Amino acid sequence: MPTPEPGSEVAAIDLGSNSFHMIVARLDADGVHIQDRLRERVALAEGLVDKRLTQEAQDRAIACLQRFGQRLDGLPQSSVRAVGTNTLRKAENSRSFLVRAAEALGHPIEVISGQEEARIIYLGVLHDLPDSPPHKLVVDIGGGSTEFILGRGEETLQRDSIGMGCVGWKQRFFAEGVIDRDAMDRAHVAARLAMRARERTYRRAGWDAAIGASGTIKSVEAILRANEWSDRGITRTGLESLREALIAAGSVESLRLPGLDPDRRTVLASGVAVLRAVFEGLRIEEMRVAQSALREGLLYDLRGRIHEEDVREATIRRFQERYGVDTAHAERVGRTALDLFREGAKGWGLKNSRNRLYLRWAAQLHEIGQSVSHSGYHKHGAYLLRNATMPGFSRDDQEMLAALVLSQRRKVTRERLEVYLPGKPAADALRLGVFLRLAVRIHRPRSGTRQPEVTLSVAGDTVHLGFPGGWLDTHALTRADLQDEQAILAVAGITLRVD
Repeated sequence: MPTPEPGSEVAAIDLGSNSFHMIVARLDADGVHIQDRLRERVALAEGLVDKRLTQEAQDRAIACLQRFGQRLDGLPQSSVRAVGTNTLRKAENSRSFLVRAAEALGHPIEVISGQEEARIIYLGVLHDLPDSPPHKLVVDIGGGSTEFILGRGEETLQRDSIGMGCVGWKQRFFAEGVIDRDAMDRAHVAARLAMRARERTYRRAGWDAAIGASGTIKSVEAILRANEWSDRGITRTGLESLREALIAAGSVESLRLPGLDPDRRTVLASGVAVLRAVFEGLRIEEMRVAQSALREGLLYDLRGRIHEEDVREATIRRFQERYGVDTAHAERVGRTALDLFREGAKGWGLKNSRNRLYLRWAAQLHEIGQSVSHSGYHKHGAYLLRNATMPGFSRDDQEMLAALVLSQRRKVTRERLEVYLPGKPAADALRLGVFLRLAVRIHRPRSGTRQPEVTLSVAGDTVHLGFPGGWLDTHALTRADLQDEQAILAVAGITLRVD
């Protein structure tokens, strides 16, 4: 999609497990200039029952997104990035919910992986605390998960997302609103167990500064300062004082502390239990607190795309290097696929820049499965793209790339692609895959010589592919490949006519 002009208004929306946040800003070469902020406690994670979002939780979320959507009225899709995190990663009915949610917001919503969430959080913290030491540990306790990032300068060295958060722990250990020593201890031990596999890795790596971000950690710092339990961020002794105050209160209902935002009262005890476990497990004595995290990181990610520093392009290049891609051949396949796309996309209702990007990226990576085995390399490539950590890409982005790479050869049907994508996206992937399949067939000889001018048009489920007169008569391999394609595509309900 076209990127917004520098200086134009952009927005980032974070559909968190506890609260939904939106920031509207103007981006230019000097940085990010905040224009507006909206926040609502939606408690999405509290509505996750048996891995499905309840109707009540969905309705709360939709109502919030309708209000956000009014503020975004008039902004193009390229200027808005909305992401879902842990709860939407876990919910089995998230896809159907996201259709309604995107309609309410007026913009697409991506569900990002825990690793991608951690990368974006680090980006937000990095710009918020530019004076922090180069080697840093960043911790972000959300409603459904806690992200850990080790970074040096602008580079992340280790990223992890652990499924423990203030809303999830509240439901497990403080569901009745009682805060006692036993509940605090059980929540603490559970968090230590959840972290156990990562603790040694982080302690061995070390860091110069520990930095915390997001609601739980910012709330704890505000309470410590208001009660004079700390005057320099969060300290272990200050955290112990807060824990004792929570136990003394005895219940959420009785909890009254200077500096406590009433919206965070129900999740404070659970958040403190998780944070104490982080301090103990990673042997932290003091933690600085950043005011920026995921949503601000999204804005900086958008800014990078505007200024041609798109992390997704860097990810594609790294994958090509890692899997030994013949980049010259991939470039030729990509050019031809995009030429066919330009001629046929409008007739199939695919003519948007996001589909063009998907097709280009799939062409650049269509042979990465060769690094595993030539036999079934399209399947190996699809598996890698679906399951790898790909900075900058959402879950749905990776599913689309996987579907396109899978569809480049052998049998392909919409039903097969629905394993990756539901409904209309699978139908779009099938049709986009036709452009990639034909480009791969045309370039099968892997010759660097100029290919013929090929024309393409579509009418319904019929594709007309045209070559210069007599060219196919002298290129028997391409002619035979296209005859095979006619039979394969017919099974998928697509008629290929070659002239």
